[in-house]
Amino acid sequence: MGAVNRRDLLRLGAATGGAAAVTLAPVDFANADDGDASARPETRTVRGHLDTGAPDFVYVPVRVPRGVRRLAVSYSYDRPQVPAGTPGNALDIGVFDERGTELGGEGFRGWSGGARTEFFLSAEEATPGYLAGPVNAGTWHVALGPYTIAPQGLDYELTITLEYGPAGTTPRPTYPRERARGRGRAWYRGDCHLHTVHSDGRRTPAEVAAAARAAGLDFIVTTEHNTTSGHGAWRGLDGDDLLVLCGEEVTTRNGHYLALGTDPGTFVDWRYRARDDAYPRYARRIHRAGGLVVPAHAHAACIGCSWKFGFREADAVELWNGEWTAEEELALASWESLLRGGGDWLPAMGNSDAHREPQPVGLAQTVVLADGLDRRSVLAGIAAGRSYLAESSAVTLDLTVTDERGRRAGIGERLDAPADRKVTVRLEVSGVPGGVLRLITDQGLMRSTQLSSDINSGTLTWETTVSLVAYVRAEVRHRPADGGASGLPGAMAAMSNPVFLGGSSGR
Repeated sequence: MGAVNRRDLLRLGAATGGAAAVTLAPVDFANADDGDASARPETRTVRGHLDTGAPDFVYVPVRVPRGVRRLAVSYSYDRPQVPAGTPGNALDIGVFDERGTELGGEGFRGWSGGARTEFFLSAEEATPGYLAGPVNAGTWHVALGPYTIAPQGLDYELTITLEYGPAGTTPRPTYPRERARGRGRAWYRGDCHLHTVHSDGRRTPAEVAAAARAAGLDFIVTTEHNTTSGHGAWRGLDGDDLLVLCGEEVTTRNGHYLALGTDPGTFVDWRYRARDDAYPRYARRIHRAGGLVVPAHAHAACIGCSWKFGFREADAVELWNGEWTAEEELALASWESLLRGGGDWLPAMGNSDAHREPQPVGLAQTVVLADGLDRRSVLAGIAAGRSYLAESSAVTLDLTVTDERGRRAGIGERLDAPADRKVTVRLEVSGVPGGVLRLITDQGLMRSTQLSSDINSGTLTWETTVSLVAYVRAEVRHRPADGGASGLPGAMAAMSNPVFLGGSSGR
């Protein structure tokens, strides 16, 4: 085994065209005869050190000779003790092939972040998170992503092994179908933020599909971190009762966003920050691929999670992520401040972001009014805001506004009526015993009522005029844990997107 000490980085500039990057001197291998299956595997080891303030990506070039059948990589790094409140070491990893590391280029071959300590690729197969395909001759790059570095710095060791022999054949990927049987125009329940073993999840796709069916969902979206390897992993797991759409969670250093319902195989690069002005380009790529752009957990406290790219290119925003917490309250207040009586508005979504047991698939979920259970119809419903958010499939919500002449508007719609027209707002809820029903307008909370703990459903109505209401939305809360002593509402059980009144909604 050869050992190469790489403590001194060779800076070659921002090779990705996005976030800052450095590239090391290349790792060389002997050139075996083309397709010589008798050649012994070769291994090289690279050791290095990263100081605090290192760039976002460090590339280790690997000169791959002809005749390689399989490339395998393993790595480790130290985890020294750090003072309380100081991040320790965390080092992500991925790989780019001989086509290069250009931002948005064709060289991407896989990413596992910090979820794995080793991976391999060959023509026939690859570690989940990585893309099977030939190991062609040329300069490959192992990508290291120092997510956080301790004050002492980060020491790492990287081991690269090449195996020689016939390349084999890459299987053609089989993607999930874009249409399920459905019920025609109806309300469909979905979870659009899920992880499996193809990124940092612990469930297999089969286990996620089973959990989605058990949760009463009609559709899900596969959204692995920074990779598309999961798109082809759902063969036989979708069906007439479950629509599976392709996507990605694009995990940048300035926030995460979901690429929802894209064409299968669509890769969205993540190697940039808000200062790099690359995000709009990838938002356009998602739209060209038929998908939606949805900022995820925009107010999460984790490093790199806070959303810094703005909402101009977004089609919706993930307001509810997993269990309802103080982060969701902050996201709700932020979203509420963006709502206006006219012009564009941003629909809210709820997803589970489930990674492993016991995190429930379907907590939360987005319930969408769609013309059918198919990719185009579901995405259209989400983009139009014809949806409400719920904690489970046991909860249903209906919000309508009807004027005195019988004209009616539902969630995500607009009732276009004169300012003096009288209207009746009606909220119907089931599945939340003891729930608190709330009607909220651009002026704030206007009406509320609490159900008895032994009553599973209820109705709240309110009569007003168009001139007094720019929009109305609904919330269903659980009773506050402190009985209301703090004056704060309880956890959310369900909430709707708005119904608008007056001129054009802009959507």
